Amino acid sequence: MNPVLRNTLAVIAGIIIGSIVNMSIILISGSIIPPPDGVDNTTMEGLQKTMHLFEVQHFIFPFLAHAIGTFAGAVTTALIAINHKKKLALVIGAFFLLGGIVSVCSLPAPMWFTFIDLVFAYIPTAYLALRLVCKKTQKTAY
Repeated sequence: MNPVLRNTLAVIAGIIIGSIVNMSIILISGSIIPPPDGVDNTTMEGLQKTMHLFEVQHFIFPFLAHAIGTFAGAVTTALIAINHKKKLALVIGAFFLLGGIVSVCSLPAPMWFTFIDLVFAYIPTAYLALRLVCKKTQKTAY
């Protein structure tokens, strides 16, 4: 397969897998840590109006969803890509970081969560993913 085509498909697969993982964690989060009483978390408008009711524990799963989704997407991309694995894994991190920035602009989350989420959930987990995948593929290449 043409390397450019395969690398493009690797990025698309990484975005899809990362998004599925992210949304899966978000969907199960309410059954593990229920939202506060009166919160409508089914719509963006409902979240915007009731975000002030959220406590620290309600931000655990969104952070995990962002970090693990980015990690899964970066791993997927790095495993599928033929070359430029590191650059492409970081592209996944940047893509999800952009989504995080859009989310921060859309929802009035506390400043501490915004900082932790944007600084630690995206680029660091993409970097960790590429380090693990590149280390593993180098060991198996010998």
